[in-house]
Amino acid sequence: MMIRSTRSLVAALGLALCGFAGATPTFVNGLLISGSQLDQSGGSSVNNGRFGAFSDIYYDPIRKDWWGLSDRGPGGGTIGYDTRVSRFAIDVNPNTGSIANFRILETVLFGEAGQRFNGLAPAPTSNLGRAHDPEGVVVNPKTGTLLVSDEYGPALREFGRNGELLRSFITPANLVPRNAATGVPNFAGDTGNTAGKRTNRGFEGLAISPDGKFAFAMLQSAMLDEGGGNGTMVRIVKFDVASGQAVAQYAYEMKRSGQGQGISALVAINDHEFFVLERNNRGVGVGADLATADKEVYRIDLNGATDVSSIKLVAGSVYTKVKKVGPVLDLDANTLAGLGNKSPEKWEGLAIGPKLDDGSYLLLAGTDSDYSVTQNGSGTQFDVWFDFTADDPYAASIQCPLDSINGCVKTKDGSAAQWNASLQLLPSVLHAYKISAADLGDYVAPVPEPGSVALVLGALLALGLARRRQQGG
Repeated sequence: MMIRSTRSLVAALGLALCGFAGATPTFVNGLLISGSQLDQSGGSSVNNGRFGAFSDIYYDPIRKDWWGLSDRGPGGGTIGYDTRVSRFAIDVNPNTGSIANFRILETVLFGEAGQRFNGLAPAPTSNLGRAHDPEGVVVNPKTGTLLVSDEYGPALREFGRNGELLRSFITPANLVPRNAATGVPNFAGDTGNTAGKRTNRGFEGLAISPDGKFAFAMLQSAMLDEGGGNGTMVRIVKFDVASGQAVAQYAYEMKRSGQGQGISALVAINDHEFFVLERNNRGVGVGADLATADKEVYRIDLNGATDVSSIKLVAGSVYTKVKKVGPVLDLDANTLAGLGNKSPEKWEGLAIGPKLDDGSYLLLAGTDSDYSVTQNGSGTQFDVWFDFTADDPYAASIQCPLDSINGCVKTKDGSAAQWNASLQLLPSVLHAYKISAADLGDYVAPVPEPGSVALVLGALLALGLARRRQQGG
């Protein structure tokens, strides 16, 4: 108890020194979204229509839209999957901030010139092509277009609201996964690579400045030549949105390495302060371990940090890291009865939502369910079912052939198992938190450029409503 109290005091002092009140956001309530939920793409099976969120969440206050991003699909890069993002709605109580009535309004598939971006790993491995593992999404407040970050590249791309590719940003050369001696990249795995991002550890977090001038993409963990699996220094890349060029890189230090520790989300508070969601790979999930779940949100400030674009983040290098205070939120502190009061493994989405009537804001966090699917070495897929009434839901989970409840086996040891009505596919989870304006500090909401499409459409809508009222409509 004394250790936790001391830790809280130190965190509060750090936040106060940075001009931030430091109170913890208040948990309001949570939602479970069925693992069998379909998106609005028209697909009806796990590999073409099962809802695959939330690899990221974004709230667009200009258009009042929520977006939930799916990743590369249930096949883990070995089975074709048209990558996508879904626009969804939730009812938000303007007084309490409680959420209810989740529904998917639209699903947008990413593509270019009539060809879809696909979750399959790059082939040949030296060419990224349209291989796509999307992990972060934001809306450009000036244009309404979607910026999407990718793990394979790592890459940052801009898509129209219909999913059509508009352009690709230029990835800094030092981030490209490659053999440093030959310069040959391998975008599909670490084999042969000695430098650049690690496989499945590309641009995981993505944020955009309130004025839309800069995008910030964050690697999930340390690069191969900067500590790899044992490294704690993670790069944040600042892109000029107009040119698509990187203009700076910054160093963020994770709390530890090991246990799959990594970054899952980056959220802009203003043009230099952000929330960072940092987590390990423990908790309730497909193939996860329940022990020592650790999912926390920190507040960081880029002001005063060194541009490390030309500096290697290794022992002996001299640079100033980004300021980091917190944690400001412990996502493990509140759990849902529907999950057996256990913490989910993959907290990956975080967004500042609408302003509430008392001047506070909704902070929404979400999990990636991995489609509640696993597969064996030969690529055969299985649905993963859990009994959340058990003390250890993972130990009580079973694997069944896709879309079947026959021929099931226990996940732990492969012995025969019987499906029963108490089992359910791993759901996605949404948590609603209430955060005061004082706790947010110098928060600046995204704003459209004067004369932008968003403002014109808003004016036209207001004019139409006024005319309808005059006409008694």
